[in-house]
Amino acid sequence: MEFRGLSEDEASKRLEKFGYNEITEKKRHPILHFLSYFWGPIPWMIEVALVLSAIVQHWEDFYIILSLLIANGIVGFWQEHRAENAIETLKKQLALNARVLRDGEWKTVPARLLVPGDIVKVRIGDIIPADIEILDGRCEIDESSLTGESLPVDKGEGDTAYSGSVCKRGEFVGIVKATGDRTYFGKTAKLVEEEGVSRFQKVVIKIGNYLIIVATFVIMLVILVSIKRHESIIEILRFSLVLMVAAIPAALPAVMSVTMAVGALTLAKREAIVRKLVAVEELAGVDVLCSDKTGTLTEGRLTIGKPITFGFTEEKVLMFASLASEGGDPIDDAILGSVSLEDEYEVVEFVPWDPVSKRTEALVRKNGMEFRVSKGAPQVIEEMCRGEDMDESAESLMKYVDELAERGYRTVAVAVNFGEWKIAGLIPLYDPPRKESKEMIKTAREMGVDVKMITGDHIAIAREVATFLNLGENVIRAKDFLDKGYSELTRIVEEANGFAEVFPEHKYVIVDALQKNGHIVAMTGDGVNDAPALKKADVGIAVRGATDAARASSDIVLANSGLSVIVDAIKESRKIFQKMQNYAVYRIAETIRVLFFIALSIIVFNFYPVTPAMIILLALLNDIPILSIAYDNVVYSEKPEKWELEQLLVVSTILGIVGVISSFVLFFIANSMISDHDVIRTFMFLKLAVAGHLTIFVTRTRGPFWSIKPGSLLLWSAIGTKLIATLFAIFGVLMTPIGFWYAILIWGYCFAWFLINDYVKVRCYRMFEL
Repeated sequence: MEFRGLSEDEASKRLEKFGYNEITEKKRHPILHFLSYFWGPIPWMIEVALVLSAIVQHWEDFYIILSLLIANGIVGFWQEHRAENAIETLKKQLALNARVLRDGEWKTVPARLLVPGDIVKVRIGDIIPADIEILDGRCEIDESSLTGESLPVDKGEGDTAYSGSVCKRGEFVGIVKATGDRTYFGKTAKLVEEEGVSRFQKVVIKIGNYLIIVATFVIMLVILVSIKRHESIIEILRFSLVLMVAAIPAALPAVMSVTMAVGALTLAKREAIVRKLVAVEELAGVDVLCSDKTGTLTEGRLTIGKPITFGFTEEKVLMFASLASEGGDPIDDAILGSVSLEDEYEVVEFVPWDPVSKRTEALVRKNGMEFRVSKGAPQVIEEMCRGEDMDESAESLMKYVDELAERGYRTVAVAVNFGEWKIAGLIPLYDPPRKESKEMIKTAREMGVDVKMITGDHIAIAREVATFLNLGENVIRAKDFLDKGYSELTRIVEEANGFAEVFPEHKYVIVDALQKNGHIVAMTGDGVNDAPALKKADVGIAVRGATDAARASSDIVLANSGLSVIVDAIKESRKIFQKMQNYAVYRIAETIRVLFFIALSIIVFNFYPVTPAMIILLALLNDIPILSIAYDNVVYSEKPEKWELEQLLVVSTILGIVGVISSFVLFFIANSMISDHDVIRTFMFLKLAVAGHLTIFVTRTRGPFWSIKPGSLLLWSAIGTKLIATLFAIFGVLMTPIGFWYAILIWGYCFAWFLINDYVKVRCYRMFEL
């Protein structure tokens, strides 16, 4: 058949009309993306403080507040930018070329330049570059990336080969019918919806709102009392402004983003690339993992089972099959890898497999004697071996094929001709489970994660794999529950151990049903068909070799195969969650401790216990070691994590109140010993600085502070900033000096209350466990 193809001019016009042959991914403008980090309750309050500092013309405060605000935006923006760059690098590695007929000549061009109407040629091993209608030729196409079905599909003239699928056998010439977003691949990707607000973002907002409400109430009370006392309005505003900066958790988003970013780098070393930082926190709470079968639970390659023989030994059957193989496709590779050919065998002629005959054939010579061997589809081999003297093996062949199919095996029949064709045997083929999968499933369940297998394969194959992996026997077909009512559907989905014969819309329904039952769901996938469910899931995980659509829809991209990478990622994410939760407890407790002590001192005793400069210095010294909490040592939880906000707020508030009490006790002691109010202020500054850093070590564990060794960076950064605060107090930098012995006294006092705080914390957590 003769083809003309498009001209380069016509191709250019169509490229301008239809666009590049690639999936368009909605991208935010970098400037708008950066500015989004300055929108929200916490940034708003910091921005109000920034405006107030400009109004009262206190430029020192203005620049410090501005620096904090910009630092928060830069940290979040930069980490997401790094993750996006990693994905772009991966996508570049997957760039495809295509053989296209242009101006009457066959040329190789980047696949992204294909346009509708192009004539292309596809050969064995090629990835189909667009939706193509076959004009000439036949082939077997692996559409597992589209449908989840692992067995190749036979296609010929008039059929459509879909973009993203792979030509396994044969070759064809076809015409491009659709490119980019208009392909089946692209349309499925467009089922993906925009993501909403994550659990992490909601928690940060709630914590921020809690502290903002408390700070606003207290500061308004201070302002009203000061106005009643006829104090300077400018000084009231200035002090309230600085107090607001100390109280509002300006570093909360930055610290949590840094913690997740450091965790994301750790996950990357374990071959799990994080696309969205919030996925790190979401993964910690996952209690259901919907795992793709092929390539994740299984090895993603064909392996031969025990052959069924008809008058020959198993070794002979495998030998005949290998002589009828040439390699280059999964079936041939599996057979050739199972036996070593003897040197005396010589293949004289070889007829390769084609979609019409559905078998291979070889003329073999051994010691001067020639015979023929063939392997192929069982029904073809059976028909070939039916002669006038029908062999008994031919009659029973299909019975064995049916039995093997019920057990999840695909079979290849082998025949030999020493004068007439006789069936030699059947070779079962299957995709073996990974060696570590069974152990990883057990580990995941011990961690409170229910693993559910999802596959497009036949239910017999799914049940065979599920039984081997101890997943459970309740494996069902997707079509068997889709017509059920809502309550019945959700019950079936929750109780199922696996799902077979699954299509794109089924996966989405499964994830949705689990989420509506209150589960936090992770979903693995690699194909276009997985994209909607990957986006719908709380954590979408694109496995190694996933399509662009799957990557674009996922939160995490795996650079290695298998379930062990995911289990390790869950463990690491739970550690990261612990660090963020510990910081949240610290931040709330510290805000209450500083804010209430200063406010009550002003309201009750008409005494300003610290100066504005001291408050700003406290904020800076406290935030420096806190950034190193991302490198702290923690132990991951044995159950899925979730934000227990009520518990978190109660524990942190109680610790904050204990801190207020300890500050007032020292204030009374200092007031009875010292008459100089400036010296008392230095006293209280050093107490707040040292006790604040010690509070970090109280809040980083749920048990006694010694139960988990702190990270070196956190330990030494806390010691370093405490020493800086101590030196400032001793030598009188920005304050009145108090000398060495008073500093020793304050340190001893703070350590005593540190032990009391730790005891109170342990009792609080035990109370919640009752």
